[in-house]
Amino acid sequence: MQPIKTALCSFGMSGWVFHAPFIHLHEGFELYGVFERTKNLAAEKYPGIKTFRSLEDMLLDDEIELVIVNTPNYTHFEYAKLALLAGKHVVVEKPFTNTVAEGEELIALAKTQNKKLSVYQNRRWDSDFKTVQEVVRQKLLGEVVEAEIHFDRFSEVLSYKLHKETPGPGAGILYDLGPHLIDQALQLFGMPEAVFADTTNLRPISKVDDYLELILFYNNLRVRLKSGYLVRELLAGYIFHGTKGSFIKPRADVQEADLQKGRDLADPDWGTEPESGKGLLHTDKDGQNIIREYISSQKGNYMAYYNGIYDALRNDKPLPVTAEDGLNVIRIIETAFRSVAEKRIVQL
Repeated sequence: MQPIKTALCSFGMSGWVFHAPFIHLHEGFELYGVFERTKNLAAEKYPGIKTFRSLEDMLLDDEIELVIVNTPNYTHFEYAKLALLAGKHVVVEKPFTNTVAEGEELIALAKTQNKKLSVYQNRRWDSDFKTVQEVVRQKLLGEVVEAEIHFDRFSEVLSYKLHKETPGPGAGILYDLGPHLIDQALQLFGMPEAVFADTTNLRPISKVDDYLELILFYNNLRVRLKSGYLVRELLAGYIFHGTKGSFIKPRADVQEADLQKGRDLADPDWGTEPESGKGLLHTDKDGQNIIREYISSQKGNYMAYYNGIYDALRNDKPLPVTAEDGLNVIRIIETAFRSVAEKRIVQL
């Protein structure tokens, strides 16, 4: 097996929590390098990793095959473009880009360079979403007619990640938590026919939007996506209603918290929710038997993303998340901004 020598564009929270542990553990990858301007945090945690003081120097290293663009949103397009031009495969964190035009340019460039381009949408492998996805796939609710997905937090202070709280390209809640919500909705139901959006800043200290509500319009289906930073008492993460019944589930995936604690990824119970995370299924199971019960959740598994990246690069299998998937999220975000500006439902 020839490991995929991989480099990270930064070693902040996303680097040491969401990427490095999986790349380091996966036998198909080698955590080869990292771009850190002044610090040596990656080398302290992973002795032997190569530290680069500039992005240009890192991209000149011919040993590197895959580059992870895990930097602030406003850099995604520039860094991904430079990596593709340097002949690297690229994984870009969400949001893929800040505009549809930028996304289209990267997709065209990846094809010209004959390189793989993927977007890191790890929340597809949350235990919550995997469970909801299975309920929908099995049609346990019949045809879904109404769905509501929440991703809420409570924070009265601004994030230490100032790029998220400072007005500019890629800032605000639509680019922060919005891509998770939108991607999950698109995975379940495809692209909608129209979008209505409401965004604002509810915290007095906020300089960018910290509240969002999107309604995605489908034929015989409405999907509501909500997120805010002033929600102390969390509501259910998923509220789905169908022609046969309902499914209500709290957001209970433990992977991010366990990664921050340094839990061993090889633990056989990795990704297992607490019992309190079970979702309530109330439906007509066979046309005669109405059930109301809490069902066990699927296991979360962020490693599945990197399993997919390995298969795509070494075995030419489909990418786990395509650049086109990421572009569709940006299409919704651009449409949402137009809806807010024009205060109306906007057709796609």
